Amino acid sequence: MKNLGSLISPQSKAPRTSGNGKFKKFRRNVFVSLIFDLVAIVGTALVLSLLIKTFLLRSFFIPSGSMLETLQIDDRIIVNELTPDLMPIQRGDIVVFKDPGGWLGPVVTEEKNPIEASVEWFLSAFGLAAPDSSQHLVKRVIGVAGDHVQCCDANGNLMINGVSIDETYLGSDVPPSSIDFDVVVPEGSIWVMGDNRENSQDSRFHEDLPSKGFVGEGFVVGRALVVSWPSAHWKFLDNHADVFKDVPKP
Repeated sequence: MKNLGSLISPQSKAPRTSGNGKFKKFRRNVFVSLIFDLVAIVGTALVLSLLIKTFLLRSFFIPSGSMLETLQIDDRIIVNELTPDLMPIQRGDIVVFKDPGGWLGPVVTEEKNPIEASVEWFLSAFGLAAPDSSQHLVKRVIGVAGDHVQCCDANGNLMINGVSIDETYLGSDVPPSSIDFDVVVPEGSIWVMGDNRENSQDSRFHEDLPSKGFVGEGFVVGRALVVSWPSAHWKFLDNHADVFKDVPKP
């Protein structure tokens, strides 16, 4: 009887290993598998973060004291970007908006080295940094389209559509306004004021501009939801609906 081994050709003695088979074997390596999984997790997290930042939420920091004591300088806030496109702006909301024209004046851009600028750009793409915060403003909405907003009644309180409001979010020693005004908010716009009324260049101080002090809703980036940093300042940002509950529709 012939030896069976002699019937097997040299080529058939060892099965061929395809490139795909080598890859699978390589993939089964514990260390390589861990790297693949880690890259997949980080990649998925970054993509989700980018989508959230682009369509839902964004981070900003507070560059000035115009919203004291509600917001402190350098506080970081999370902003809901669904407002105003999908969620209407309401009285009492704290909103972030772009300069509607002439509010900020010349913006000084700080020079940064290429590495620092690249890192900041990367983090901002995922909402982890906010390098353009100084080019935005943060104020509280006092009047929406059609509202008749006046300062002030006999007790020094603001009036909206003929009803006086008690602004409980203001400090006990903060007057509602040191200057008089009487405006009707046009369609598609809002009237905004800072909580630190004596140190806030808000709608009251821009009535001489083409916008008449109003902020078009197209300039609004979104509504501030929460103070996220520093942890000691963490809190949800209320729109104080009770302050405006008796104000009639315009």
